[in-house]
Amino acid sequence: MTDTTWLWVGFNVFVLAMLALDLGVFHRKAHVVSLRESLTWTGVWVVLALIFNAGVWHYAGPQKALEFFTGYLIEKSLSVDNVFVFALLFSYFAVPLKFQHKVLFWGILGALVMRAVMIALGAALITKFAWIIYVFGAFLILTGIKMIVKREEEIHPERNPVVRWVKKLMPVTSDYRGDKFFVRENGILMATPLFVVLLLVEISDLIFAVDSIPAIFAVTQDTFIVYTSNVFAILGLRSLYFALAGVMDKFHYLKIGLGVVLTFVGVKMILAHTAWKIDTLVALGVIVLILTASVVLSLLRPKKTVIPVVAPKALN
Repeated sequence: MTDTTWLWVGFNVFVLAMLALDLGVFHRKAHVVSLRESLTWTGVWVVLALIFNAGVWHYAGPQKALEFFTGYLIEKSLSVDNVFVFALLFSYFAVPLKFQHKVLFWGILGALVMRAVMIALGAALITKFAWIIYVFGAFLILTGIKMIVKREEEIHPERNPVVRWVKKLMPVTSDYRGDKFFVRENGILMATPLFVVLLLVEISDLIFAVDSIPAIFAVTQDTFIVYTSNVFAILGLRSLYFALAGVMDKFHYLKIGLGVVLTFVGVKMILAHTAWKIDTLVALGVIVLILTASVVLSLLRPKKTVIPVVAPKALN
């Protein structure tokens, strides 16, 4: 599948068409995304991914289809952490609800480009340096253990070097100017807080991609499968945010589950070329079991302590 040019071209044309439809038709005007709308779009992206998976099954066989679905599930589950960070950033910078979709749209568009580059580099490294797969595996294990041990981690946007860099590079308005990222006032080009939030969204996704992309390479080294499973998971991330942002705190054991998933995938990657190789179908079952158990346990044992909401602060 990796050498078929028309597959790559056709898939990317489809992605661009869906993004144009999203921004140009359904979200041409800024508005607050309702729970019903977010759930509908979440369902649309999941159905499209499953239809694509059926196409992979038909044209490339059940093994490739299983690899796509497992990669998609891993990426989708790991994107839950992105949702939490998005919610914290929007709360901290007091981003109006009707402008949040635009930030996520352009943020995810940038994320698609960054991930395409990272996947290409990862594939090149694995092809040229076969031993790098063990480095990826060890990295995933360490990251997973860190997620399990260090569950609560405070994020301080005001300390982020990106915020300080933007302020040094150009002036930033003290408040929002509608849904604009840049404005010109008194002949001076100024960034708005919305642009700063966009940059932080991009940086956070880049950080999460460092974990998730090696995790999918543990399932398959077919770059087309890695890329498409990543893209489908990312395209549905905006609607997932609006659907889950308000209830994320209820799934407090999910972060532990994600840490266990990363550790397991790292072990799978290290054992890939040994007699103890873990089959993809077995890996899929284990991942589903871990995620389901973490969600069920979160619901059965609700969090007793309430985490205070971060008060909105000004940039200046």
